[in-house]
Amino acid sequence: MGGVRTYLDHNATAPLRPEAREALFVAFDRVGNPSSVHAEGRAARALMEEARDAVASLCGASSRDIVFTSGATEANATALTLGIKIEGQTLALTHLLISAVEHSSCLEGARVPKEKQSLLPVDGDGRIILSELEKKLQEIAAQGGRALVSIQAANSETGVLQNIPALSQIVHAHGGLLHCDAVQAAGRLPLDQVTAGADIITLSAHKIGGPQGIGALIFKSGGLSLQDRLIRGGGQEKGARAGTEATALIAGFGAACRAAEAALATETPRLLALRTEAEAQLIKLAPDAVIFGQNAPRLPNTLAFSIPGLSAETALMGFDLAGLALSSGSACSSGKVKRSHVLDAMGVASDIAKGALRVSFGYSSIPDDVLRFATACEDIVRKMKTRTRAA
Repeated sequence: MGGVRTYLDHNATAPLRPEAREALFVAFDRVGNPSSVHAEGRAARALMEEARDAVASLCGASSRDIVFTSGATEANATALTLGIKIEGQTLALTHLLISAVEHSSCLEGARVPKEKQSLLPVDGDGRIILSELEKKLQEIAAQGGRALVSIQAANSETGVLQNIPALSQIVHAHGGLLHCDAVQAAGRLPLDQVTAGADIITLSAHKIGGPQGIGALIFKSGGLSLQDRLIRGGGQEKGARAGTEATALIAGFGAACRAAEAALATETPRLLALRTEAEAQLIKLAPDAVIFGQNAPRLPNTLAFSIPGLSAETALMGFDLAGLALSSGSACSSGKVKRSHVLDAMGVASDIAKGALRVSFGYSSIPDDVLRFATACEDIVRKMKTRTRAA
């Protein structure tokens, strides 16, 4: 693909950080199974535990509570089970409540019977309706049950943030546990703050510039463990997840976490400045553009919008031809532009939803990226208006 490309799809996956690439190469040159007791095995184990410490530091947890997985999808499927123990005693979890705007790996991958699952509605800005959460938890409690609740920290499509600290208080008041998919918040906001109160959180390496194929499940509340493991057959990860650990990928994950944490203080305002300028340019070019979640707290890097009369498929082709990589929403859609369950849950009209686009900045983004976005956007809007007049 020739020419200069501008990558504006960090919510789908981020370019590999130099630090992560170096860590991968170092680990690839090592030999040894981290479960082996010989010197080579101990060296591999050391690399893995250094990375575990880095993941724990990024999310404000203890390294002993980090379980490495093949990614966030596996981590979510592992977490969403009623078979959870605390201090070795099985909890009497009876129901699973999932927000209607969760990633499909939560909505479709939970290991809970469908009759025990319920969706939590959101308002027009994509935020959980607290009164509805309270109502559902009271109904479950009246039946003598307790719920596992799954609510993301930030939405991948709109960037809308959920108030996890407040939501966790409601969940805990009714004896439940809160799982939080924090994939999109990592590296962009302080995780110990945005996930405060969550009992279990999920992370993914490639969203923060680590390698693809590695993620983590973190038990932030002490004493939690799995009764119902997803992958069995070995004692790796303290029995929580069988299979020889991917040492090189884990090392790359750790390096990405260290780099993300070191830059966090400056990265949040830098990303916000890029998003603010991109949003201003968009409104200038298309005053009727709809900004999704505009009235809610959002990730500093994410701009989700729709321009009336412009289809997402047409726009994406136009941006791609202009050398820009954007998205129409979540990356887990088989490469196709399809209807967004997130926007449906928010009550967005279908004619607006079909034009939904997402710009997501990241560690490699620069101010010139905003200028290229604005230039391409101007050309696409001009062509749309020309076609409209001709029709």
